[in-house]
Amino acid sequence: MAAMDNGGVYKLTDDLAIIQSVDFFTPVVDDPFTFGQIAVANALSDIYTMGGKPLTAMNIVCFPTETMDISVLQAILQGGASKMVEAKVILMGGHSIDDAEIKYGLSVTGTINPKKLLTNSGAKAGDKLILTKPLGTGIISTALKQGLASKEAVAKITKSMMTLNDKTSELMQEVGVHACTDITGFGFIGHTSPLVENSGVGINIDVAALPVFPEAVEFAKKGIGPGGLQRNREFYSPHVKGSDKVPSYMLDILFDPQTSGGLLLSLAPEKAERLLSKLKQAGVMDAAIIGEVVKEPAGVINIK
Repeated sequence: MAAMDNGGVYKLTDDLAIIQSVDFFTPVVDDPFTFGQIAVANALSDIYTMGGKPLTAMNIVCFPTETMDISVLQAILQGGASKMVEAKVILMGGHSIDDAEIKYGLSVTGTINPKKLLTNSGAKAGDKLILTKPLGTGIISTALKQGLASKEAVAKITKSMMTLNDKTSELMQEVGVHACTDITGFGFIGHTSPLVENSGVGINIDVAALPVFPEAVEFAKKGIGPGGLQRNREFYSPHVKGSDKVPSYMLDILFDPQTSGGLLLSLAPEKAERLLSKLKQAGVMDAAIIGEVVKEPAGVINIK
């Protein structure tokens, strides 16, 4: 059995393993149908991160039946179902709880060849790093709650959060990568930290190369951000060096909790440009090479 954020991998035969993951959260956009789509994309990402194929899912729902019209829940589930259809995932049922706060997500089951299983522990010195989606969804979502985000900014992050990581997963298996992690609630730094610790390496990050939503930069400069951002900063800052050379607003973006974020891939340098080209051809337009893996100092994220 291999550990993962919210589930595990169970080997059945030399060529087949079952992957299970569970993920759910509160709304990040106002439209319930769209929230349902985002929640499903986010939940399926754990399977894609490991290079697997999601097959079935069960809904997990918390909903305030006494204070909110049932039509809201119907729209959330319809949105989720539409994204499952896109991912060719079969909905097997679900579980619901009467709760004061809306929460929605999935328990997902998928399959993978255990010989091709990807984890966050295989990065090698000399590897290049590719990030596939822009950062800043948490900051812009917070600005939305404060009535500050433009329709254009919300549309950008919504499209990103709704986008499945399936194409990236398929292509990284085709080209071959050493390690993979997705960037979600613990932010870029929070999900990169286990990568360097588990792999026994360090990484250098070129901040200027990071894909970032421009509006997130504008809001970060004004000090706008979710509470989780500061918690991520407090917990993961010890893993970071070079922060004194980086603008404070960019540090906020690096610690910003993401919803349904992209994948961070570590792969041999001779494969990096080839995979990047394939990702662009497949429509993963924001993918970029954002740094490299180094031997020393191990366990350190050096940003510059």
